[in-house]
Amino acid sequence: MDKIKKTDEEWKNILTEEQYNVCRRKATEAPFSGTYNYCKENGTYKCACCGNKLFGSEAKFDSGTGWPSFFEPISEDSIKYETDSSFGMLRTEVMCAKCDAHLGHVFEDGPAPTFSRFCINSVSLNLEKS
Repeated sequence: MDKIKKTDEEWKNILTEEQYNVCRRKATEAPFSGTYNYCKENGTYKCACCGNKLFGSEAKFDSGTGWPSFFEPISEDSIKYETDSSFGMLRTEVMCAKCDAHLGHVFEDGPAPTFSRFCINSVSLNLEKS
């Protein structure tokens, strides 16, 4: 996969302020505020920054947390993980493997078959409907 690299200024010019803050500065959108939290449409969720395919609608579930949740990515190659020790917590950050956009975090309290809960900011996603 070819990496996408842009300067901070380039990202600011192509993203909304909220997308920039979440995807490039690792902020978090307010719970229950995102476009895709309650979305039940079929399709592929792509990175809002670069268009990389991240999650399929068939892996989406209602976690009740206020953010779109998925039990698995489309491919392990589409995402990458980093340890996040901010705010006195130890979490696993989920990022786009193609452009390093912050997407959210993954937890081990999801449903079968993976028992993973990818808790993702709506603003970091674009749904390509099928």
